[in-house]
Amino acid sequence: MAETDAPLLDVRGLSVVYDTASGPVTAVDEVDLTVKRGEFVAVVGESGCGKSTMLFGIAQLLSRPARIGGGEVVFRGQNLVAMNDAQLAPVRWQNLSVVMQSAMNALNPVKRIGAQYADTMKAHGTRDKAEIRKRSEEVLALVGIDRIHLESYPHQLSGGMRQRAMIAMALLFTPELIIMDEPTSALDVVAQRSLMLQIKELQRKLGFAVLFVTHDMSLVSHFSDRLLVMYAGRVVEFGDTRAVFDAPAHPYSKGLLEAFPSIRGPKVPLVGIPGSPPALSAMPHGCRYAPRCPLAYADCTSVEPALYAVDDVLARCLLYSPDHRPPASDRTIAGRQKENVE
Repeated sequence: MAETDAPLLDVRGLSVVYDTASGPVTAVDEVDLTVKRGEFVAVVGESGCGKSTMLFGIAQLLSRPARIGGGEVVFRGQNLVAMNDAQLAPVRWQNLSVVMQSAMNALNPVKRIGAQYADTMKAHGTRDKAEIRKRSEEVLALVGIDRIHLESYPHQLSGGMRQRAMIAMALLFTPELIIMDEPTSALDVVAQRSLMLQIKELQRKLGFAVLFVTHDMSLVSHFSDRLLVMYAGRVVEFGDTRAVFDAPAHPYSKGLLEAFPSIRGPKVPLVGIPGSPPALSAMPHGCRYAPRCPLAYADCTSVEPALYAVDDVLARCLLYSPDHRPPASDRTIAGRQKENVE
């Protein structure tokens, strides 16, 4: 494969473990994920499914009691998992940057925005004050904020402006990949859309790739190229965003979509998913979604499904397994599932 054809980010079998008093608990379990150059990949799922933990594992920002349990994170041909802090330092922020979930918590509340930008640039070898000021003004302009706010403290900015200021900081060195951990979670729907449009415009202009973590399926429907759905620490569906939205292959993906209102088509009642995700320390046998799944049958409680190719997506569901078909009495259920996803 030519270097230009290789994915920018290639996550292979990534596992993240939390060491607890009662033993290790796996929060992210053998995740595979690729991000191409200039691509927008979204990661969705309920709270507690491992999205943010996976993100921190990819960026090598884990702190104890969390640790990498296995796998590789290959970014620009280098395995980040095998690198120490000194080797990671030139990669972070210059080639890969992170926008945290809460800008108010991520930004230093007692330092002006400009001073925080200066600290970031100095940490990567830029010492000239005029150059720092010029670049800081440039990135603020990119996100639509007046340069006067370099003198502002974070609390003097609105929630949307703080998030844009964080995105501007992530763009100081024009990285190839920006990882975003629910950057819109604290914003109202109008501010969310405005920020998403800003991100897409910047991506179009600068050509960076985005790995975007959120719990809101509807938020990424028009912005992401591919969609990864996580449940209980594992990937349950991954594929083209439109393919997942138009014909969700996994019952969990379908349940998430039914829990959000559509802005098109006839008015339909919202349907929540009964129950809650399992505790990480007590995962059910077989399929982890089986206790909540309306389409589960006997094998689902004993056989752990692999990721199966279903048209244009991958889905972790025994309904698509060639070796574990539903019994005859359940085939009508499987048939209904197939009709629902076509």
